[in-house]
Parts: sequence; C-alpha cells; structure tokens
Amino acid sequence: MPEDHRKEISIPSSPTAALERHYTIGELSELWQLDEKTVRKLFEQEPDVLSFGAEETRHKRRYISLRIPESALLRVHHRMTKAS
Repeated sequence: MPEDHRKEISIPSSPTAALERHYTIGELSELWQLDEKTVRKLFEQEPDVLSFGAEETRHKRRYISLRIPESALLRVHHRMTKAS
C-alpha cells in the first residue's frame, strides 16, 4: 500500500484567524518594546501563528518567518499580564 505523503490540515482554534490582522516579529518588538528574540520565543509555539521558511541544516542557518494573528497576540498578552 503506498504511503500518503499529504500533510494533515488543521483548523485554527479561532475560525476568523485567517481574516485577522497579522503582525510581524518586528512590529510586535516595536509595539511591546521587547527584543525580537524575546518576541519570537513568546510566539513560536503558540497556536494559530503562521510559520514558514526553512529549518536549519548542516550548512545553512534556520530562517523561519512568523506572522501572529491578533487573537494570538491578545491571548499571550492576557496570559502574561495574568501571570504578573
């Protein structure tokens, strides 16, 4: 039986995430006055965040672009303010 090489499609937790404004790491870094590395760490594993690019190989560094929907931004902000 041949293997199925198609990727599984997951539905975003927020159905309107595709239509929301999406922020770049640089925009959020400026908005929140945080280092870009810090912003990237906050959002790289967050649900609904768009991630595209190439993983690191033996000869090339990792290059991943993130686009953060407003719902994810609000969720992380709420979680951070609740924790402090």
